[in-house]
Amino acid sequence: MPNTFGHLFRITTWGESHGKGVGVVVDGCPSNIPLTESDIQKELDRRRPGQSKITTQRKEKDIAEILSGTFNGMTLGTPILILVRNEDARPEAYAEMEHIYRPSHADYTYQIKYGIRNWQGGGRASARETVGRVAGGAVGGKLLEVLYPSLEVIAWVSEVHGVKSFCDPNKITKETIESNILRWPDSENFDNALKEVEKAQKEGDTVGGVIDCVVRGMPPGLGEPVFDKLEADLAKAMLSLPASKGFEIGSGFQAARMRGSEHNDPFYMEGKRVRTYTNWSGGVQGGISNGENLFFRVAFKPVATLAKEQKTVTVDGEEVLLRARGRHDPCVLPRAVPIVEAMTKLVLADHALRQKVLDCRP
Repeated sequence: MPNTFGHLFRITTWGESHGKGVGVVVDGCPSNIPLTESDIQKELDRRRPGQSKITTQRKEKDIAEILSGTFNGMTLGTPILILVRNEDARPEAYAEMEHIYRPSHADYTYQIKYGIRNWQGGGRASARETVGRVAGGAVGGKLLEVLYPSLEVIAWVSEVHGVKSFCDPNKITKETIESNILRWPDSENFDNALKEVEKAQKEGDTVGGVIDCVVRGMPPGLGEPVFDKLEADLAKAMLSLPASKGFEIGSGFQAARMRGSEHNDPFYMEGKRVRTYTNWSGGVQGGISNGENLFFRVAFKPVATLAKEQKTVTVDGEEVLLRARGRHDPCVLPRAVPIVEAMTKLVLADHALRQKVLDCRP
């Protein structure tokens, strides 16, 4: 079961939803990078459950403990182990799941693949696994701050159940996004989007949507030209997230409806820097960053756990009705924003180190 992501900058996440804890091992981080538990905590606080009325009410403080890999607030170049203890696990709420497969969850596929599964909240298939990703992404972010001080990664909710937001990716600020519980970028349509979430929550249902992400201050040259294209690694990172169903970069599927004369990004010189007049490429050409803003979108499905009755089957093949219990988000999007940012930082940190190795060539 692959649990490791990255090449030179690698993370391995571990733990189950209702076990004693979850966390991550970060390997490949260079020495002398400033890193404290508070650097990790501020990102975990953005992901943690129970932060608003439209998120799961599971009460987890998600306190980060660095058990190895740092000394006096600096990385040592050795593996960094980060632990987050589970404090509000309630495995008894999932007792009936031992014998019943939840629709659109990993219950059946996990069982058929491994012959065993942790039915307590889904185990490794639970979104609680992303605690390790966010913690690892915080470490990657500190590395990027040292290598590229002007680089910033900002994600936001751009669509909820068909209700769309409007903003300029080149100007949006993190302060604006963090100013509301939806992580919505503008006042227009905010009320309509929130109503969609609240309506679904009241009816025991869920809704999905889209998260946009921009990386400003991108250096040119990150990414590989064949299998490890920058957008390919970003796509793998995003589609490995729970509930993610689609990825597009730059013009995405819109490119299929354009002519080449419309879609090409013409070059021009800005001093000694090569720039493009447009950015349909989303900041990546030939799998390699061109220095323009990196821009992509990730689609998330509605949460599969419903308080409504659904048809399903038991492990013995008996057809039954299931009304799921437990504590779940009516919409994953607000808490997925920091997870998208974390995975972006992990991809960029890995490619940054790969480029640094290449820059050492004679």
